[in-house]
Amino acid sequence: MNTLWDTHCHLTGYRDPIAILDEATQADVDVVAVTEDPGEYRLLRARLGRRSGVTPALGMHPLRAHSFTPADLARFLRMLSQATWIGEVGLDFSPTGRGTRNAQTRIFEAILGDPRACSLPITIHSRGAEKETINRLLQTDVRSAILHWYTGPATLIDNALAAGAYFSFNPAMTATAKGRKLLEAVPVDRVLLETDGPFTRVGPRPSRPSDLPRMLDHLATRWALPPDHVIRQVRDNQQRLHRSA
Repeated sequence: MNTLWDTHCHLTGYRDPIAILDEATQADVDVVAVTEDPGEYRLLRARLGRRSGVTPALGMHPLRAHSFTPADLARFLRMLSQATWIGEVGLDFSPTGRGTRNAQTRIFEAILGDPRACSLPITIHSRGAEKETINRLLQTDVRSAILHWYTGPATLIDNALAAGAYFSFNPAMTATAKGRKLLEAVPVDRVLLETDGPFTRVGPRPSRPSDLPRMLDHLATRWALPPDHVIRQVRDNQQRLHRSA
């Protein structure tokens, strides 16, 4: 595979998702289109059909936990047999999500408790719940976890690595001191790319998957490596993730 992967993009958040995918194809970027509930996943799959260069991911966003019923979770688990990628799932114990902590935990436990989920790449939200999320990964057989936009303490990085997790970085992260420090702390063979578009920005506009090739120059500077080495490293990481799933 000769493309970069945007491992976390909210494709349905754009006004014209197909135009976004066309731009990504021209930039040699494949897109993992995360979803927030099984209904969004089903509709996105129907809309995309057999289109190449994009992978719909089956999700249950933790900040939606208050609205999920047992039937929604059962539907998610049934749809695992159709899925090739999971996301966005996880925990959010920040002030925004703290009130649904128990519901979030119940859903996340059910997902990680299903062997089918453990065999797929899974992009994970962990804001304010980094310790709980990583500890749970250490206790499961998840093979290809990606910590999306990690904002937790650096002291937990080694535990995440021991769990086999990767860290995905977006342009907004590398524009901050905290994000740059995280990039320095994570081994180069555990780094993947994402946009979290359209909820991040590049200058005055929402970020797009086609922006990711520009991140390679930033990585080259931070890692003190030639750009061709950087792109080879990122592609190797992608392929390793895919092989382990």
